[in-house]
Amino acid sequence: MNNIVTNVKNLELETVKNLKNSKAHNTLRAYQADFNDFSNFCRTNNFCSLPTDPKIVALYLTHLSSSSKFSTLKRRLASIKVIHKLKGHYIDTKHPIISENLMGIKRKLGVKQMSKKPILVDDLKLIIQAITDEKNEFKKVQNKALILIGFAGGFRRSELISIEYDDVDFVNEGVKINIKKSKTDQIGIGMIKAIPYFANREFCPVISLKEWINYAKIDSGRIFKISDKSVALIIKKYALIAGLDHKKYAGHSLRSGFATSTAETGADERSIMAMTGHKTTQMVRRYIQEANLFKNNALNKIKF
Repeated sequence: MNNIVTNVKNLELETVKNLKNSKAHNTLRAYQADFNDFSNFCRTNNFCSLPTDPKIVALYLTHLSSSSKFSTLKRRLASIKVIHKLKGHYIDTKHPIISENLMGIKRKLGVKQMSKKPILVDDLKLIIQAITDEKNEFKKVQNKALILIGFAGGFRRSELISIEYDDVDFVNEGVKINIKKSKTDQIGIGMIKAIPYFANREFCPVISLKEWINYAKIDSGRIFKISDKSVALIIKKYALIAGLDHKKYAGHSLRSGFATSTAETGADERSIMAMTGHKTTQMVRRYIQEANLFKNNALNKIKF
């Protein structure tokens, strides 16, 4: 009997490990940070946070709605569900008191997301010029490669800082970069991003990447030894120096900039998705729609 109990406990521990392994480390950390906020709310109001019940979650979402975007509420709800699952508890996040409360909040708030601006080609040139004027040679060479590769490959921040020396393969046409794992590829099927040489050497991501690897004498490990948050800070820093509104840019601006800029030149959905790794067309179509706001504008036919 004791052996059976021990085996069950071992199975439970192994199951928890599997659940944790199903999520990337940064994702789990984000879930925990969200849940900590929920725990603080419960502690302040003498509620139980783990396990909790739908009514308390509904009250928490109402509490958040006065100062948060609707997307934040959905993310917090997902985090509460995941942490409960990891701890062996169940919470019905689709309970009517939660779902109907969310529907009411959605009607009240609206769901338009104020996303950060994409870095378009003209913005990119200004930012690279600002980096070129950098007095610190190490930062200049690193950050130029970081920004150009990040833009040209439509990289997520997490993908960009995870590139390792062995993932990079310089070929006659340019560079092939192996992405072992990403936000939408947690099991690690992987993909290869191919970035060609640019005609203009000053803005060529392939040449900049070569220069950085040679300058830093990198022969193993990560190419960019910085955090994902640092990517956003670097973008903001040089956007400010370049005279752009740095508050409107973030780490995602490189990825959205690639998608919007290539859409402006007529690239189709499949070509864009082949580089960005998007699994659905929904977000890519948003980029294309943004790119075509003025190109296909009905007012273009009016003559004054």
